[in-house]
Amino acid sequence: MAEVPLGAVFVLTSLVLFQTVSTCPKECSCDTNAKVVDCRGRGLYDIPRKLHQDTLELYLQNNHLRGLGSMSFQETPQLQILDLTNNSITTLSPSSLLGLKSLRVLSLANNSIREVDRRLLVSIKNLTILDLSFNTIGGLPGGLADSFHFLTHLSLHYNRLTKLDRIHLEALGKLKVLQLKGNPWKCDCHLIGLKLWLETFAFKGGVVDSVTCIQPHLMLERDLRHIPYELFQSCMITSYSYLFANIHYLDNKHRMLSGQLHPSPKAPSGGDFSPSGEAIFPECEAKQRSRPVNYRHAIATVVITGIVCGIVCLMMLAAAVYGCAYAAINAKYQRELKKKAKEAGSGDKQKNIEREEHKKPLE
Repeated sequence: MAEVPLGAVFVLTSLVLFQTVSTCPKECSCDTNAKVVDCRGRGLYDIPRKLHQDTLELYLQNNHLRGLGSMSFQETPQLQILDLTNNSITTLSPSSLLGLKSLRVLSLANNSIREVDRRLLVSIKNLTILDLSFNTIGGLPGGLADSFHFLTHLSLHYNRLTKLDRIHLEALGKLKVLQLKGNPWKCDCHLIGLKLWLETFAFKGGVVDSVTCIQPHLMLERDLRHIPYELFQSCMITSYSYLFANIHYLDNKHRMLSGQLHPSPKAPSGGDFSPSGEAIFPECEAKQRSRPVNYRHAIATVVITGIVCGIVCLMMLAAAVYGCAYAAINAKYQRELKKKAKEAGSGDKQKNIEREEHKKPLE
């Protein structure tokens, strides 16, 4: 086998080193050992090119990026952390994050994003941290819960959310931190589901900052979690069965967390199943954890209402029985009086006849 000349080895090594160095964009600084690319505060208007394909972390904060086009990060398929905080992003192509199957952390905070397309989430299902705070998002896509089964931190504070359906959150079984403050929450009947979910989430150890109501005026500056259920009476009247279904759902959750592994067949399944469809049963606890105050108030309100209704029904039944009995006794008494009066009249007539008979012989 022919020996490779030393000069050729040197040239090849130099080419490899040159290629490695040249894969770092001139606008950024790179750490080839940690596979980190830092492009913070460089006045960038576009995503830098010539990024090394093994890059794991990419920091693009404090630039002038205005949007993400299709497959913006196709050069870095191994990316795990992507930080786009404090840019001017208004549009996100549905395929802008396509190929980032390893992405764990995504920050789009402090931009001008109005909506998030559900197709954007399809390719980043392994996210654990998602920060969408300080944008102008008015609603979440329907596929949010189906896309993020590993999400532990979700930041939605300081957006334009007025309501949030519980269905978006129920499937986030690993969620630990949820930030919702700074949104113009409209605390009407549509937020009862969110209130119930938040109480369950807090009971299971989850962390929520606050859900401060802006409307209606009666609940202005009040935290949704601390508003008593009595203030939702109109919702209870119009959706009484819905309220009972939610309370039954919470009670089922509590029993399962307390070690009773067989839920009621009438209770909704909620988030008690893993992505594979298998049931998830919590470990038995030696001591039951105390229920949240509002949850206890809800149960107490329903129980007291049932007791009061039962007492009223019994009182009405007793009144009806008493009325019937009184009417029967009175009727019987009147019959006896008539009978006695009739007997008394017959007796007087008989005496008169006898007197007349006694008078005739004397005459």
